[in-house]
Amino acid sequence: MSRPGSAAFDSLMAEVRPLAASACEKTPWEVRAFLPGADDRQEIAAALLDRGCRFASVFAEDRRAQERAYYLYDVVEHRDDHRYLVIRYRVAPEQPRFPSISLQAPAANWMERETQDWFGIEAEGHPNPRRVALHDHWPGVHPLLKDFPIDAVLPPLEGDPHIFRQTIGEGVFYVPVGPVHAGIIEPGHFHFAVAGEPVIYLQLRLFYTHKGVEKRFENLPLTHGVFLAESVSGDTSFGHGLAHCLALEHAAGIEAPPHARIGRVILLELERIYNHAADIGAIATDVGFVIANSHATRLREQMLRLNEELTGSRLLRGLLRPGGLRRPLDAARLAPFLEKLESFEREYRSLVRLIEDSDSTRDRLETTGTLPPAKAKDLGIVGVAGRASGQDLDVRRDHPFDGYQGLQPRVPVFSQGDVLHRMRVRSEEVLESLSLIRAAAAELPEGPSLSPLPEIAPGATALSAVEGWRGEILHWIRNGGNGRLDRCRIKDPSLNNWPAIVEAIQGNIIPDFPVINKSFNLSYSGTDR
Repeated sequence: MSRPGSAAFDSLMAEVRPLAASACEKTPWEVRAFLPGADDRQEIAAALLDRGCRFASVFAEDRRAQERAYYLYDVVEHRDDHRYLVIRYRVAPEQPRFPSISLQAPAANWMERETQDWFGIEAEGHPNPRRVALHDHWPGVHPLLKDFPIDAVLPPLEGDPHIFRQTIGEGVFYVPVGPVHAGIIEPGHFHFAVAGEPVIYLQLRLFYTHKGVEKRFENLPLTHGVFLAESVSGDTSFGHGLAHCLALEHAAGIEAPPHARIGRVILLELERIYNHAADIGAIATDVGFVIANSHATRLREQMLRLNEELTGSRLLRGLLRPGGLRRPLDAARLAPFLEKLESFEREYRSLVRLIEDSDSTRDRLETTGTLPPAKAKDLGIVGVAGRASGQDLDVRRDHPFDGYQGLQPRVPVFSQGDVLHRMRVRSEEVLESLSLIRAAAAELPEGPSLSPLPEIAPGATALSAVEGWRGEILHWIRNGGNGRLDRCRIKDPSLNNWPAIVEAIQGNIIPDFPVINKSFNLSYSGTDR
């Protein structure tokens, strides 16, 4: 299996002293480095950051029973290499700690704290080591340890879920919002400190609805995992399902048949379209442009009906299977579907013109909720929010998967970083998605949609990356043998992007928070997972 790409990580591995001395494996999708300890982690991080790398994920696994060790993983991305670099550090159970890199790479902040919460492994030198995934009133348990049973019944929780930083200063007071909100959104707690109208700072508290998805993957049959992956974030069922299938396929050393690889492009872009159309309307309604939201809501429903006509599922669920698609896309349905997309595009362009021609709407969106490019880079912001703030990142182009290897997606990037440009990224991506669907449909070959998944070696690991409609989705798996998974790590783009809202709201007023928040539109479920 060959893939296009440069050898940026090959030369980098030779340049960075600790990596040059490490054991190494290479696959078409990853470069893997294995280090006997984590003492050199900060030196390695500094060298990687100096060379333009980005820390995409940090996680751990418990291998005490098999290898008398914990393993800490850093997943590193570089635009000039189609592979990801996965660095594994051994952490001794007798001294469960590792050097934090959060001061060097703030994108690692929450993920290192998650590792502390889930495994009890200390991130030494972390600038804010407070709990992030477990709330303050949880007992001293670490749910992703192998000896923590998934059916454990914990005592009733008592005390405060979270103690927020005190608001100080004359004339400064705080405004709490949540964790329960009006409507049907999931819980999240926002504490605003304000002096008059401007917001001085915002404190976030999430993980109120943690579902234990990563724990539930343990010992799950390989054939069942895709259904659980589709539930990670309800509006990204295809994106997460595809990432899970690709991870299994990488571990097995196979690719799906050509029909499935091209078909997956069509379906992933359909998921992007209906979500972006809905978000554009929601941004409009949060500044009082209700008629634009009515048009956008109608277009979203139109797209969901087209999804159902083409696949039988409005939200594109139940279509994926490791090795391809459960059934081929029906050519008889595809031709009228493409004709209806033409009508959708005309109406969609009319919606975009309606919003862009509204001076009052642009006045509310322009310079509101600005996230500067330098801050977006430091925080590791991905997807729509990142591209609106100068981060020219897109997995489809930089690390092409499935049918994207034969396509060249056009990636809209702006530097202004405000609500208006987060909306413009969406509006341009919808048009590019329509173009990609037409190109993929023209190349869609006949033939089988599914290849059998070979037996995966016990202990085999694999990483996959997918550009979901919010941004970069990563799934990492370890096969446990007997047709079951031993570990599955999931990173939804929302986990990267929530800290950006804290930066974007500063200096704005609380009435602008709904539209700023909606312009990011992050997933509570994908973060809490």
